[in-house]
Amino acid sequence: MNDYVQEVIRKLDETIISNKSSKSQKYNEDYKTILDYFSNKKEICAKTFFIGNGGSAAIASHMTADFMKNGGMNTVSLYDNAVMTCMGNDYGYDQVFAKPLSFLAKKGDLLVAISSSGRSQNIINAIEVMHENDGEVITFTGFDSDNPIRGMGDINVYVPSDKYGMVESIHNLILQQIVDEIMERDGVSL
Repeated sequence: MNDYVQEVIRKLDETIISNKSSKSQKYNEDYKTILDYFSNKKEICAKTFFIGNGGSAAIASHMTADFMKNGGMNTVSLYDNAVMTCMGNDYGYDQVFAKPLSFLAKKGDLLVAISSSGRSQNIINAIEVMHENDGEVITFTGFDSDNPIRGMGDINVYVPSDKYGMVESIHNLILQQIVDEIMERDGVSL
């Protein structure tokens, strides 16, 4: 196995999951917490929003489709070109997710906020709006362990790496594992 793949495996094993009611756990020790969270949102038909910038936006867009089609969940995309450019033009780029969420998010809905650096202001603003609307948040971050987004979620997934590709690959892998397990458990008609 090459060095890069070994590092991905090592960083996945070192990934930390934390929430407001329990101490931090390693990914392999507490993965079920994340799966249960998504399963609950599916059960109550809550809306699920995925957001990110750059590579994280690609993950967010991909997961919006996969959780809808394969997971049978009520996902909503915030990546329509006209909506994004309207929000950016009228309210500023730091509001491209927060403003639509202020209209769409309701109590019990879920925001999955993906930010490798954990410092993106537009993601921070969206998380704050989600909390104001009594929604819930799962964050996926990396880089510095004290990044501000890392502690803003109801569940926080942190990859201890400062490499974009490594962090993004692990975020994508975890989310793909969740939707695949939901699909296997619940079945889906493709």
